This record gives sequence, structure tokens and C-alpha cells, in this order.
Amino acid sequence: MNLSLSDIVPPLRWTAPSQVEPIASDPRLPDAWWQALPIDRACLIAGTAQVATRLADLAMACWGHLPLGDILPLLRMIDPERSARPPESRETARTLFADVLDRLIATSAPAAGRDAPAAPAPPVRQDRPIPELIDGVFAALDERQRAIARDRVYAERRVTLDELAQRFSVTRERIRQIERDLRDHVQARLAGPEAAPLAAHLSWLRGRLGSAVPADDLAAAVPWHRTELATLGVPAWRFVRTLLTGYDQVDGWLVTGGADELKEKTRQLFTDGPVKLPEAVTMVAQLGVREDVAERWLAAVPNLRVLEGHVVPWPRSVNEKAEAVLAVAEGPLSPEEIQARIGEDYSLVGIRNQLTADSRFLRVDRNRYGLTRWGGEEYIGIREMIVREIERAGGEASVSNIVTALTSRYEVSESSVRAYAGGPGFERTQRGWIRVAAPEQAEPYSPRRDVSMTRRSFRSRDGRWWHRVDVNSEHLRGSGSPLPTGFAAHLGMAPGGQLTTSTPSGDVVISWHNQPTMGSIRAILADYSAGEGDSIFLTVSDGGELLTRYLPQAATGLPPINMALHLIGYTAPVASEAEALRLIGARIGLPDGAARDEILVRLRERGDRDILAFLDPETI
Repeated sequence: MNLSLSDIVPPLRWTAPSQVEPIASDPRLPDAWWQALPIDRACLIAGTAQVATRLADLAMACWGHLPLGDILPLLRMIDPERSARPPESRETARTLFADVLDRLIATSAPAAGRDAPAAPAPPVRQDRPIPELIDGVFAALDERQRAIARDRVYAERRVTLDELAQRFSVTRERIRQIERDLRDHVQARLAGPEAAPLAAHLSWLRGRLGSAVPADDLAAAVPWHRTELATLGVPAWRFVRTLLTGYDQVDGWLVTGGADELKEKTRQLFTDGPVKLPEAVTMVAQLGVREDVAERWLAAVPNLRVLEGHVVPWPRSVNEKAEAVLAVAEGPLSPEEIQARIGEDYSLVGIRNQLTADSRFLRVDRNRYGLTRWGGEEYIGIREMIVREIERAGGEASVSNIVTALTSRYEVSESSVRAYAGGPGFERTQRGWIRVAAPEQAEPYSPRRDVSMTRRSFRSRDGRWWHRVDVNSEHLRGSGSPLPTGFAAHLGMAPGGQLTTSTPSGDVVISWHNQPTMGSIRAILADYSAGEGDSIFLTVSDGGELLTRYLPQAATGLPPINMALHLIGYTAPVASEAEALRLIGARIGLPDGAARDEILVRLRERGDRDILAFLDPETI
């Protein structure tokens, strides 16, 4: 027998050797024995059971999506029923394959008691090209039957029954009957022995396509697929496509076994984080996707992305996308770098806010973030880091040493460190040395009204207090603007103090002379394309970043209760006025369950007359 295993197992011809070798290699057999060694010789050396076992292992690992009859077509003649099923278990596949191999070897062996071996059966000859064989199926049809085949059964855009009925002046039911008879005719012709070459081609083709392949690959699989059938005037691949039962065409892909199921199996491979692309291709090949199309398949699966040579989970949340970008980078990045690598329509301000608010991220420098799980020391602002250096030195430290320590580790200037070291909260102990000021010297400023009683200041669910700035022409021109003393004191400021906050567009300075004043936020407004009548909610993070949220002007015609909610930054629908009042009470610092009258009194005391105008206009 001169047949090798790959001669009777079509998938072995298209599966990459790098996949086959680890599974099929045997120390008793030569390299690539499945191609180089006759089957009877391989079974004689290693044993039929071992050859069948290797084949069963390949079936389970590489071709689990294929029916057993497509893996070993000879099985269809021995066990037609089970050959139509995919491999259910390694042991079942091994048993069936061993039976086929035993029969094949027994058939090819010399007959006992004969002087000469039995003559082998002549190979099946393909006397005509397959396109001609297909044309033969339709040669005897009349013009009406061919038209139904061309324009409906095998058409790219199928005409309706009514259109065909009108064309041939018959009922739509008559067209339906002709179509049904046509399909029966084709099925009967393809079941005959003359169609054996086409059946063999389909078996090869299923192995070639795998579990998912771009639909265009079907036309390019062999040259004759693009040949136009003389009887129908359609390309041969379109007829072949109708014979590939079990394949669905979804979003430009041919997928067997259910597209949604295969996509979910693919996503599950990458739930633990980034995987390098070569490894990812190998993993996807285990699902039956050919290695040469695996990268395109990965790019087509929702919630996955090929990023810088890695495959990463890619959910909708910008937080999780930023996490994936950092995991691939394996080192800290700036918000600008993260935004560029995400490459979608996310504002830089929004990304910065998420990096600051989400515990998965750690600010490791003035403008760089890493993943908290990497460890490391958090950048917490110049003043706080000076305090940290003093504590490390035992309560007193040289300014020069502090400058050296901070400028060598962080992107901060010497002048900024020295300015903070000489400011409020620190006192000199000797020439060039400082310590944290004593409590009586650093006693925090106590405003007449705290932040909960401050107009246009609202608490979010995470406990942060935000101040609403209603944008006007002065803001857009670049002028500074006042801040309420209660909100400024909440930020840790006191009269005479200054707070420098960072934004993607540059620093914004908040100073307190006669009253707290915030510098220009024109660059921030430009990032949001904000205009007069819009609002910006702002606060300052522990690390000194100015966090902002943009709220466009409310649409006209909103009910009064929704207008009141809009002014506190809440834009989602509510089920009732009671729910709206509960939200407003929580945002202005009242305990849960506060009565309507308590909420109205608190708004009046705070000076939020704009909100009161929508809740209780008669009291304004």
C-alpha cells in the first residue's frame, strides 16, 4: 500500500505542521511520518492502535468542529450514522479510526493461499472538470427551471416568488413547486456515482475552510470556483456554497457550528488579559480557525482587539480599555499616550478623570499612570510628597535632599519643590532644613459655611464634592472667576494660600487673596466645545488634578423636575418626583429619607434659587 495517512485524512493536508508535530510525533516513526510513510508500514512499526490514537488526539485538538466523516472519509462507508457527527470523545474516535485502519490494511494485504496479491481497485477517474459535471446536472432542464435556479436558488440577490410568477404567467405556488422539484432533482443527481468527484471536493473544502473563514475565500479556494457555469450563468462557487450545509454567512464570514457560539468561545480564550499574537493564533486554531485567517477572525470578534502585537479584551468601558492598553505597554503611560493607543472618540479630560477615580490605576508621576497591581509609590502632589520625605527622614529634612529626591523620581521642577517647601504648612528649623508646621500653626481655615451649605456645590455617590460653574462669556474669553469660600476651604485652602492644579491643557491656579479665585479654564472649555449656557462641574483630586465633567445646556421643554435635576448634574430619567427629591437631597448633603420641606429649606439656605424655581416657584 502506497497511501500515507494524509492521503486518507484530508485535514492533515491543510493543518500547519507546527500543530500536527507535537500531537502526532512518535519516537519509533520518522519525522512527518503521516506524509512520508505508508499506512501499513506505520501500523506495523507503531501498532494500529497507536496510529489510531494519534489520529484521535488530532481530531479532538484540531478538528473538533468537523464531522468524523470529513476527518476520515472512509468512515462514511463503514458507519454512515456516526460519520456525520463530530468527535464526541477521544476513545470513541480512536475506536472508529482503528476499525477503518484495520479494514484498510486487511483489504490491501495479499489473500491467503494465493500466489499473487489481489489487483488494487482502479482509482476513480475524473473524466470531466467539475464545472462541466455541475453543468450536467442542469443540462436537461427547461428555460423556466433554469431561470428559477439562476435567479432564485443560486442567485446573490434572490427574486421573489411573485416576480417569477408574473414573469412566467403562473401562480406563486406553481413557482414554489418547480423550485421544490428542482432541489429534489439536484439532490438526486449529486447522490449518484458520477458526482463522486464533487463529493470529494466538498469533503476537502470543509477541511480547507475550517470553522470560520472570510466568505471571499470560498471563491478563491480553487481556480475553477470562479468559472461561470454555462447552464446558469452564475459562478461555480455560488452553487458550491449551497452544498456546504452547516455553514452560516455572518458579517462577511462563513462560520460552522453557530457564529455567536464561536465568537463567545474565542472571547473566553482571552479573559485573563493580553496574549501575544502568535500564541493567540495558535489558541484560536484549536477552535478550527485556520492560522492564516486567525488574525482577521480575532479582529472581527466583538469585544476583542489586536493591539501592538497582542490580543486583548476590549469591552465598552474606557476604564477597561485603558487597563488593556497599560497591560500591553507593561509600563506607565501618560493620559495622552493612552488616548492615542485607544484610538477612539474619548476626550482626554474624560480619560484623565477615569484614571484618577478608578482604583485599578496608580498615578506614578505628574502625568503618568500605571496599574495598581504593579505596585510602586503613588504620586500624591508636591506638598504631600514633601511631607512624606520629611517623615522618612525622621521629622526633619534638608530642602536640598528633598529637591534631589523628588526631581530624580518625578517630573517636577526644582523651583516648584522649593516654592512648596517655603509655603504654608512647613517651618524652618535651621538653615536649609524644614519640618511640618505644628498643629497650632497649621490649623485649617474654618469657613462661615461648609461645602454642604455652599451654593452650586453637590456631592457625588463616591463622596466627592463638585462645584458647578455656569459658563459665560468671561469664561470663554479666558478670564478668571471666583469660587465660593466653602468649596475652596473643602479643597484645603485658606486665605493667603494658593493651589496649583493640573489638567491635560496645562495648570490652573486657584489663589485666595480677598476671596478664592480660579484662573482661566478656557482651554478646558475648548476641549469640550462648551458654549454659554453650558456647565462644568469641577473638583480637585488628592493628587492635585483638576477633574471636570461637562454638562450641555438643558433641552427646552423639559418638565420642571427634570430641569431641577439637570442643575445638580443628573440627566437620567426618574420614576417619580419622590425619587427626584431623594436624589437632590443626597447631592446637597442631607441624609437619606429627608422630607420635601427639609430639602426646600436646605436649598433656600444654600442660595440655590435656580433649583427652587423649578421645585417650589411660589416661594422664590
